[in-house]
Amino acid sequence: MTLVLVVRHGLTAATGTALAGRTPGIPLDDRGRGQAAALAERLAQVRLDAIVSSPLDRCAQTAAAIAARQSPAAQVTTDERLIEVGYGDWTGQSLRKLSREPLWRVVQAHPSAVTFPGDGGEILPDIQRRAVAGIRDWNTRLGPEAVYLICSHADVIKAILADSLGLHLDLYQRIQIDPCSLSVIRYTPLRPFVERMNDTGGSVKTLTRPDKARAGTAALRPGDAPVGGGAGGAGG
Repeated sequence: MTLVLVVRHGLTAATGTALAGRTPGIPLDDRGRGQAAALAERLAQVRLDAIVSSPLDRCAQTAAAIAARQSPAAQVTTDERLIEVGYGDWTGQSLRKLSREPLWRVVQAHPSAVTFPGDGGEILPDIQRRAVAGIRDWNTRLGPEAVYLICSHADVIKAILADSLGLHLDLYQRIQIDPCSLSVIRYTPLRPFVERMNDTGGSVKTLTRPDKARAGTAALRPGDAPVGGGAGGAGG
């Protein structure tokens, strides 16, 4: 089985106020850097076979913080399939303004029907297909015993989790993904299993494997014990 740790990037100055989308040059702010450092510390005991990130700055910086705490320090590979949704004309606009658009209600209630307006606007089912295809490709590349991490964006992660949970895409808005939260999916030959979602502070001991544990670190094979974890943290 392949264990995939799914991380959302940390907070930026735009989180919760504007739809940053693929706007270049939006880094983590001080809060986001603190979140990334804290998550990196939590995950330092988990030996990661790969770290794969969306190419956007906020994800690359979050992934780099995690990679730096690995021993030895890991490399970050970018994958365009994990990039933020192409929001088209909505990119950069305030969430308050967008919430008054008729399409906003469709995004909330019937997202599978949505194509974001303007040049570069994506269809939400296409977003799910590209992201899930990316993960499946990395699963094949890294093998059935791999433990690896991807860093992406809230809507992309919600689409990935909806696929793993067997949910219709129209239900993905029921999934909460906070900045710098950790979700975990275990992929088996039969189907994926979601082991945790939106965890911002739980123990990660159950994510280590005997052959990947640090010296002196207690190790359990994933699935041997219930996974702990708390949901919460800053939204946006």
